[in-house]
This record gives sequence, C-alpha cells and structure tokens, in this order.
Amino acid sequence: MKLLRLGPAGHEKPVVRVDEGHFVDVSDVVRDFDERFFGETAAGGGMLRLEQVVAERIAAGSVHPFAGERVGAPIARPHQILCIGLNYSDHAAESGMPVPDEPILFTKSPNTLVGPNDDVIMPRGATKLDWEVELGIVIGARTSYLESPEQAREHIAGYVVVNDVSERAFQIERGGQWAKGKSAETFNPAGPWLATPDELDDVLQLGMWLDVNGQRRQTGSTSTMIFDPWVIVHYLSQFLVLEPGDLINTGTPPGVGLGMTPPTYLEVGDVMTLGIDGLGEQRQTVAPPR
Repeated sequence: MKLLRLGPAGHEKPVVRVDEGHFVDVSDVVRDFDERFFGETAAGGGMLRLEQVVAERIAAGSVHPFAGERVGAPIARPHQILCIGLNYSDHAAESGMPVPDEPILFTKSPNTLVGPNDDVIMPRGATKLDWEVELGIVIGARTSYLESPEQAREHIAGYVVVNDVSERAFQIERGGQWAKGKSAETFNPAGPWLATPDELDDVLQLGMWLDVNGQRRQTGSTSTMIFDPWVIVHYLSQFLVLEPGDLINTGTPPGVGLGMTPPTYLEVGDVMTLGIDGLGEQRQTVAPPR
C-alpha cells in the first residue's frame, strides 16, 4: 500500500493511494498514520485489515479523485527523527572523508517534518542552505536489541522520500553537534507517500535524483549505500529504543551544494524537485526568513 495524509497542516486525514488520480479515504477506520497506528498494526495485523478495507472500497467504487489537496507528510510527527551521515560511498568520496566503519548517527528535531511540497523556510542568519535527497525508513514496531539485520526487516513499516535540508554554516562552523544545522523548521520534507516494503521490488536498487531550478544536482542509487536499511535498524536498536512511526533518514548520494566547486547554496526563491523510484516526487520553494 501507499499511505498518504491529505489536508491543511495539522488537520490531515489518512488515505491510501489507488493510482495517480485516485485514493481511498480511510479516516473513518484509522485516526492517523501515527505511533498508535503503527504500534497497533505490529501487535495485531492492522495493516492487513487496512488492506482488506481498501480492497473492499475499491471493489465498491468508493474511491475519490485527487483534487489539488495539500499533501502532508505521510506520517504524523514521530517520536524521533534519526539520521545516518556519510552512508553513500560516492558521497563520502565527494566530501573527502573516509568510508565510516560504523553508521554515523545524528538527530533532527521531530518538528522539522513537513509535507513534500511545503515551502522550506530560510532560517534567520543562514548563508549555506543545502539539499539532500534521501531514503527514509519508517519504523513499524517498538524495537530494541534486535539480534540480526534480518530480524530488522520485520520492524520496518515502509519507506519514504526525504529531503534532509541542512544549513552547513550552522552544522559545521558553529561548534557542537550536527543537529544545530539540521533542525530548523521545515528542514525535513517527507513523502508524498509511505510505501510498504511489498511495493518495492528491491529497496537497494532505487534511483534517486534532485534538481535545483531545473538543473540536475544529485543523481544516485540506493545501490551505493554503505549500510543498508536492515543493518541500520539493527545497529540503532543496540543503542536506543525505536518507537513505531520513528523516521530514519539514511544518507544522501553525491551532488550536494557543499561538495560542488565552488560550493553552491540555496537562495530565497530557489525551487528543489526530487524523487526516488517507486516513492514519488517532491517540490519545495525556498521561502524568506520569518
């Protein structure tokens, strides 16, 4: 299934995408695609029941056309957003940094999460606003101390497109942890939909791309990930508890502004478009500081 949330910010309703033009409204059976939903799904097969409801409504013709509704992030605000740095071999080379022996972990504030086509707001004082197309993992069950990466497969609800927006001066030049340059409002557009694992033939063979003002900046593939999704979830579970609905950003391929010669950054009015095979596309305009 492909799970979406439609409607004004803070008032989104859960739906399931049928095709490019239609969806099934499930807001009468699911409150939201949130921690409670994913937790109950893991405990009692809620995803299978939702599939049955969707199939019955499609058969009955109870589908609705998309009509220009705002698309929100496909999950409600998560307990945490965890991020993996330098997780693509070609991006590590671009950055002039060695391939890490273990996943590099940092965090983003959960309130950075916005819809895939919402504006990205330039923070006050920002000078080096950058882009990062990434594959996001959504956790499907409360998870800790997994025994193997293989076991981690059972704890993944699905995958999403993420733009891990970053302010490099805040991140690198202002001291402290990377979170400082990662956690401004609107810095984590996600969606348009969450694809359950069965929707993807091979999560390690997904093409991904990002354009700025129509010019291609990033072209990559999940095939160059250093640590695959199952290794990441298993690894993180050794250090912290992952909650249902948590979001993990898994790193970006080469082509970020920081890695260009000379480095190139976003300005107010710039437009980012990005996507991943099977997971849809996003479009954001950089808005001025509040």
